[in-house]
Amino acid sequence: MTATKLLGDLLRERGVSRRAFLKYASYVTSLMALPPSAAAAMADGLAKAHRQAVIWLSFQECTGCTESLTRSFSPTLEELIFDFISLDYHETLQAASGEAAEAARHASMRENKGKYIVVVDGSVPTADGGVYSVIAGRTNLDVLAETVADAAAVIAVGTCASFGGLPAAKPNPTGAVPVSELVRGKPLINIPGCPPMPQAMAGTIAQILAFGKLPELDALNRPRAFFGETIHDRCYRRPFYERGMFAKSFDDRGARDGWCLYELGCKGPVTYNACASLKWNGGVSFPIQSGHGCIGCSEPRFWDRGGLYRPLSAGTTDAGRVIAIAAAAGVALGAGSAALARRRSAATRALDETRTKQE
Repeated sequence: MTATKLLGDLLRERGVSRRAFLKYASYVTSLMALPPSAAAAMADGLAKAHRQAVIWLSFQECTGCTESLTRSFSPTLEELIFDFISLDYHETLQAASGEAAEAARHASMRENKGKYIVVVDGSVPTADGGVYSVIAGRTNLDVLAETVADAAAVIAVGTCASFGGLPAAKPNPTGAVPVSELVRGKPLINIPGCPPMPQAMAGTIAQILAFGKLPELDALNRPRAFFGETIHDRCYRRPFYERGMFAKSFDDRGARDGWCLYELGCKGPVTYNACASLKWNGGVSFPIQSGHGCIGCSEPRFWDRGGLYRPLSAGTTDAGRVIAIAAAAGVALGAGSAALARRRSAATRALDETRTKQE
């Protein structure tokens, strides 16, 4: 279970220098949009912290959230598990199984009462008493209620745990609900995404460890550091959006030249996430850079907002229509700016031609 040594001592034993630790702290503070002066405070806070006991529960999910975590580049999975946290229970990663696995969960709950963090991925089925997802003969409803009772905080990772995700899409036969509808009286953080960004998961846990408090959250309980801006805000294709230049198909000249994918269904203007700035696979790329529009997977009810390849102006829900008005206004502004620029250009050419004739 959780080691009694401080993280600073454990890191020194592993040969991690103070310089390397400060470098890591600087990286995390920059991720969390904290001032540079916070790097030293984070390093000191982590060094004086004990390894955090974490119990990870997986419910109605596809294991994509865990797959995303295992591709965390800083810290790596090994650093996160063996240096910063004590992952006492995780059905996919743990070596134990059956009764031994459940014994480990109960032991961590008992030994770290009031101090452990519960991470949940996957929505929770509630229809027919929750029988649609069962672990060790018990429903997800029972396991969740038991595990969070003495937890210090709960982190819902992935859109399924945060907002219900695909299992809660219409007609929602299992009665799937997000963790927030079942957990009351506990600090709760949502880190949505299908899957969520590994930096968001690792950075959030590191900040809790270092400062002993939750990061600043938005109205949907998402860390503002990672969900404070839309994909559109940071998208490299935005200049084309502003100029009213949109790809009409995925294989036309506009798409090949990097034009905006709005008319092909990109939900970037209404999707809050850090994909465009942090990117995936160690900063290699993100969906729009790879030629596919954002599907809005970090937003509530993204699956029911209309087809993935239908532009926002073709939304089918009330929320979609409201969003469409704002998005269409942006497109109109971009198109208007482009038209104005063309008129100015034409006027300039006409003036030049007149001057040439006069000369």
